[in-house]
Amino acid sequence: MKYKRILLKLSGEALMGDKQFGIDNRRLAQYAAEIKAVAELGVEVAIVIGGGNIFRGLQAAEGGMDRVQGDYMGMLATVINSMALQSALEGIGVLTRLQSAIKMEAICEPFIRRRAVRHLEKGRVVIFGAGTGNPYFTTDTAASLRAIEIEADVILKGTRVDGIYTADPEKDKTATRYSTLTFLEAYERNLQVMDMTAFTLCQENKLPIIVFDMNKAGNLSKVVKGEEVGTLVTM
Repeated sequence: MKYKRILLKLSGEALMGDKQFGIDNRRLAQYAAEIKAVAELGVEVAIVIGGGNIFRGLQAAEGGMDRVQGDYMGMLATVINSMALQSALEGIGVLTRLQSAIKMEAICEPFIRRRAVRHLEKGRVVIFGAGTGNPYFTTDTAASLRAIEIEADVILKGTRVDGIYTADPEKDKTATRYSTLTFLEAYERNLQVMDMTAFTLCQENKLPIIVFDMNKAGNLSKVVKGEEVGTLVTM
């Protein structure tokens, strides 16, 4: 196995499937099955999931809502998605723990780094909810921060495209995919891998990022085995 401990970053929008908002149960079940397959290989799995399918703080701020209030609402949306994923995983026999950056004792543990690492060592899938617990930070930044804290080997960013392209492949048919990139190349070419705060955190801590298509069955297992899937961003 190439990667022993991973941080899987999923977008909230990915959970919508073909819906306009909310959670598509079929997509949720698909993701749970993919994660279970990887956990059964002996890989330690941590997950951060966005909340854009339910609420986006930035869009609310553009509409006149207080930015800080909007961001906290977005964090709560990530907890809803995290609970849904936890339920889907436990429904197929995967032991999980949900930790939140905002205290909600009735539904999840507070984020405690040592406890999170211990859960991973015991083979439990750990889901980190509520972002960093601070406004003005994205779930990409939360994923980078948590990955560094738990000493993950890699961040796997599961998207609906199979890597990083020279241009948006959904708009430009001539766009070509990169198999590997350095952090410097991604920055100089203005490729939107993650937001700059998250990207810089990974770069400074020499934490590689792999962007891949999470919707293609078996891709997650291929990535952790070291097969060439998606785009690897490294030093």
